[in-house]
Amino acid sequence: MAKNDPGFNTLAIHAGAQPDLATGARVTPIYQTTAFVFDDSDHAAALFGLQAFGNIYTRIMNPTQAVLEERVAALEGGTAALAVASGHAAQMIVFHTIMRPGENFIAANRLYGGSINQFGHAFENFGWQVRWADPADPASFESQIDDKTRGIFIESLANPGGTFVDIAAIADVAHRNGLPLIVDNTMATPYLIRPIEHGADIVVHSLTKFLGGHGNSMGGLIVDGGTFDWSKSGNYPMLSSPRPEYNGMVLHATFGNFAFAIAARVLGLRDLGPAISPFNAFLILTGIETLPLRMQRHSDNAIAVAKWLKAHSKIAWVNYAGLDDDPNHVLQQRYSPKGAGSVFTFGVEGGYEAGKTLVEGLQLFSHLANIGDTRSLVIHPASTTHRQLSDEQKIAAGAGPDVVRLSVGIEDVKDIIADLEQALSKI
Repeated sequence: MAKNDPGFNTLAIHAGAQPDLATGARVTPIYQTTAFVFDDSDHAAALFGLQAFGNIYTRIMNPTQAVLEERVAALEGGTAALAVASGHAAQMIVFHTIMRPGENFIAANRLYGGSINQFGHAFENFGWQVRWADPADPASFESQIDDKTRGIFIESLANPGGTFVDIAAIADVAHRNGLPLIVDNTMATPYLIRPIEHGADIVVHSLTKFLGGHGNSMGGLIVDGGTFDWSKSGNYPMLSSPRPEYNGMVLHATFGNFAFAIAARVLGLRDLGPAISPFNAFLILTGIETLPLRMQRHSDNAIAVAKWLKAHSKIAWVNYAGLDDDPNHVLQQRYSPKGAGSVFTFGVEGGYEAGKTLVEGLQLFSHLANIGDTRSLVIHPASTTHRQLSDEQKIAAGAGPDVVRLSVGIEDVKDIIADLEQALSKI
């Protein structure tokens, strides 16, 4: 009988895990320890020299974290992964691995507001420059590439508007110019989209959102697609040049198609230190077990809510790619036929003040700055998540003054709609 590859639902529960060898525990334990005992001096030397795999110190690696990394790598179809303290930490480690002072990268201008701020301001302290491009126009990325460009960054499903991006088209631009494509897949998760299948070389996640799914733990993750030749151009010395920290070892030559994940761990996480706690890794692992069930329910609820809002007299517009007449619907059907996800935006007749009345009148929805929870969430991005941006940047990012963002939860959809209806009745 032929052996079948495990399906997505099976991987979400079992990938990376096995009963604990010491106790027989079925669920991956929380290895709440700072450090690990070496077998002998030679074993310690081999671990520190990258000649053997194993645990040294929880800032660098931990068995609970390792299961989380293997599970998400399997779900995304990557070769290896690295878990860190947050989504922002994941992005910092990625660019630390590929960038040097004076170099630049091209990023979509439709991104989570915190990413726009990190790229445009915090990264300046490292000497890294960001150049903004329109994700609906792949040529706008190519026109800004020069000999100092080291990567392209997009979101597969852009926050806050829930717009889909033509990953394959932008991957063609990146690869034609010898650059890696980095895709933030937080909003879609691998249940809806697997960016590596469409040309992504690196995938990042805020584990805090849908993968964890319960609003109880912070985390970030980097997946190495194993698809990029880090040695070809000579532009990525962290991977292609001898590393003095490891006696002249060339990481790409040594570790091949998972060299990026190794470099991010031993040259980034080791020294910059944004480690995920074993307890948070445990909570996120537990959340991932129900990811397929939750994401389908999120998407099913969201399309029902979007259709209801679109027909309401007090709603000016609805931006949800799952709607048949949405400009983004063709891309949604191509990249994410199982659904358009949980998050979308709309405008209330009356603009900002009417939107404020709606947000403050909701009772089932929680008014907070997060997405991806089992609970339905609502926010006004222009005054919160995208507040630090200029008016022009807010509009470009899909967070104009009249925009309300929903993250539709997995409650009974009739209760979600009833809450929206009673809040709209107050306008």
